[in-house]
Amino acid sequence: MTLDLSIITDNAGLFAQGAVATVYISVAAIISGLLIAFPVALLRLSPRRVMSWPAVAYVELFRNIPFIVMLSLFFYGLPFFGLRLQPMTTGIVALALFGSAYFAEIVRGAILSVPRGQMESARAIGMSYLRALREIIFPQMLRFFIPAATNTSISLVKESAVLATLSVAELTYQGLIVQGQTFAPFEVFLATATIYWGLTALLAAGFRTSERRLGGQAQRGFSSRHRLAARYLSLEPEPRS
Repeated sequence: MTLDLSIITDNAGLFAQGAVATVYISVAAIISGLLIAFPVALLRLSPRRVMSWPAVAYVELFRNIPFIVMLSLFFYGLPFFGLRLQPMTTGIVALALFGSAYFAEIVRGAILSVPRGQMESARAIGMSYLRALREIIFPQMLRFFIPAATNTSISLVKESAVLATLSVAELTYQGLIVQGQTFAPFEVFLATATIYWGLTALLAAGFRTSERRLGGQAQRGFSSRHRLAARYLSLEPEPRS
């Protein structure tokens, strides 16, 4: 038995189309999931149960159902209520909601990793809650948030393969098409696996680059007024003379 690479090269166009679709689906789901996750995480941290309990229920619901089951519920359930979406749109929505539950817990954990005194001191110098989050808490939580968010984002890229069950023409679906035409499953799925590896490696590299850049910006982001106030309120140690 020999490895026939011509099967891969002859069908490179289909693999490329599938890879582009996978990137589109994954990026849309990751960005949407993050946008949903931040307000959910803040609600989760609320001391008021009427606000925190719905967020807890949301997170537990989407984390405790397998994605393929959730995708099927969305695909077959939405038309039952009169809402018909394209299969790709349905897949992106389901993947975004699924990922947002994990992202929300990552955001919550990252915020809790910042010492509570940081928020208390920021409020003491007159900052609003949202401004303190934006200028004091968020820059410091990035070093806790980005590594875990990287892993979840990679998982969403891999979960996007489940959309093949809806005949969405992403990478796995295109691989199945090529396999059905060539009857060469090893070559086809070797190429598919290699492309997935490349996509996730690029994603991880992008997050690492963002971590370095955002970390540097966060260190430079405190204005002189904030530094002075932070020094006297123990947000940062006073430099030695």
